[in-house]
Amino acid sequence: MSIELIALDMDGTLLDSNKNMPEDFLPWVRKHKNIKTVIASGRQYYTIIRDFPSSKDDLIIVAENGALVYERGNMLYMNSMDKADAHRAVELTTQIPGAVPIVCGRQSAYLTDVCESTYNQTAVYYDHVKRVKDLHLQIDRDDILKIAVFFENHSAESALHCFSNLGGKISAILSGERWIDIANTAVNKGNAISFIMNKFDIKPSEAMAFGDYLNDRTMLEVCDESYCMENGHPDLKAIAKHIARSNDDNGVMRVLYENTELFEKKEI
Repeated sequence: MSIELIALDMDGTLLDSNKNMPEDFLPWVRKHKNIKTVIASGRQYYTIIRDFPSSKDDLIIVAENGALVYERGNMLYMNSMDKADAHRAVELTTQIPGAVPIVCGRQSAYLTDVCESTYNQTAVYYDHVKRVKDLHLQIDRDDILKIAVFFENHSAESALHCFSNLGGKISAILSGERWIDIANTAVNKGNAISFIMNKFDIKPSEAMAFGDYLNDRTMLEVCDESYCMENGHPDLKAIAKHIARSNDDNGVMRVLYENTELFEKKEI
């Protein structure tokens, strides 16, 4: 068996708790050019290429939890929301105490006038972000990929039940202690990775995935060599084939170095 694709979540997985990338990650990617290395994140596409300014051509990027797939700056796949579903999701979110809706479009993310701490948290994940007066107006002007819901008080998991009856083609998923994402039900990292695997004729047995949170579940399910980080959610650990060291203990790179034989045939 050899590995032809590696899919990696960013926050809590590849990045440490200070949002730092392992220094040897990009050199490893460049050394293994025939392996499809996929960054799969809930982050915005523009944020991911900001974080990999000299390496976007070495990576396939899955953004917005699977709503977009890019390779070398070219969009390969997009799954956007119906306008009516996006309007309804925003209306529901505004009725939940402590919930801040962020409309995530292809061109930009949009939020209303919020406190500086909430704006700063948003800017970590959304490089293209605008403060606007009317979120509904932006829904009509952009391709909407998801509605991200931010909870300053870390109460996202306890609020998830509020989104259990969204109806239509949309559903909500917990993507962090402070984050819930609302998108088309078919939007998830697993479907995006499956699209990439089909495009490049890669089998599940030739794919490896790393994640730490519930929005990574589908990605781990479509890759036979699945790893949950030691710091990961208990429910994700339960379905992963392997447990990797924590993100603060260089867990991803440890696995890559410990399994050199799986990548040797793909080295240049």
